[in-house]
Amino acid sequence: MKTNWILPIVIFAMSLPMEPTSAAANESVYTDLDLDNCQTLSEDPMGGSLKCKGYRDYPVYFKEGDLRQSVFYGHVDQELIDGAFESFSAFNHINTKVEWRLDDQGKPFAAILRWFIDNPGPDGSSTRASRGEILVVSRVGTVDYGGSCMVALVDAKANPDANEKARQMADDTAADFACGMQEPEWVGKRGELVSERTFSWPAGYVVE
Repeated sequence: MKTNWILPIVIFAMSLPMEPTSAAANESVYTDLDLDNCQTLSEDPMGGSLKCKGYRDYPVYFKEGDLRQSVFYGHVDQELIDGAFESFSAFNHINTKVEWRLDDQGKPFAAILRWFIDNPGPDGSSTRASRGEILVVSRVGTVDYGGSCMVALVDAKANPDANEKARQMADDTAADFACGMQEPEWVGKRGELVSERTFSWPAGYVVE
């Protein structure tokens, strides 16, 4: 009988050092952006600026002007809240569901939001068929880095796996993206319904 060999082998195996496990994968949480329940920071005849509830203590800053919108996330430097605007050249509007990518400590480092490009249809107004859709990946500002900006752009109509591409770009690039220094990258196929990014940054401002 060989059963008397089993116990020593088991004890020996249990005494071996355990291999370190890989870090936990990044996770997503979702919040709704309710523009009707935001704090008004400023307003003018062309639009205004709002501070909205985001994820925990990471707010969302929304701006609108000339039928174009702009969004920044997190603990953003006041200079950007007051003077930055990042959008698209065509008329556009945002969706209201924000996907936040969290690190292994549960802190958001990237946000993903769907934008709609209001291309005119046959009768001159935007239709579902003429409208472009872009998943915009943005860096989230933190107490240590007050920058927030677009990191990557995915044509949601041209890429069936647009959500996966956006999450991958968020995980790979958002945490170290240099806002104001780097330009966001288009990922995957790019169709004819999307628009060029536009970007206005406060003069002389550099994210520390």
